[in-house]
Amino acid sequence: QVQVMESGGGSVQAGGSLKLSCQVVGDRERSCKLGWFRQAPGKDRELVSSISGDGTTFYIDSVKGRFILSRTADRNTIYLQMNSLKAEDTAVYFCAAEGFKGFRGCRWDFWGQGTQVTVSS
Repeated sequence: QVQVMESGGGSVQAGGSLKLSCQVVGDRERSCKLGWFRQAPGKDRELVSSISGDGTTFYIDSVKGRFILSRTADRNTIYLQMNSLKAEDTAVYFCAAEGFKGFRGCRWDFWGQGTQVTVSS
């Protein structure tokens, strides 16, 4: 079974920085993605950033230039460095890992418990 364990988060003033960490333990297809989602009160969960097995990264437009996703060489741990934080970044952040589903490819299948990020203006 795959386990996803997050750390980091907290409260910061606008313009500040936080770093989230996520370790994925267990047998999984490493060509599938790891990523960070977030969910603000009253809003749908959204994909913030992801990294594929070959290292290709994705960022939603609202965090481009502010957030940096990186990972360890073994591809089991990822980090989200969040800079120039804004009040609208306030949300619960979830780390997730894709699982390989055969002919359906990779799907977001494994989730962490979430960590709160609060940015005060």
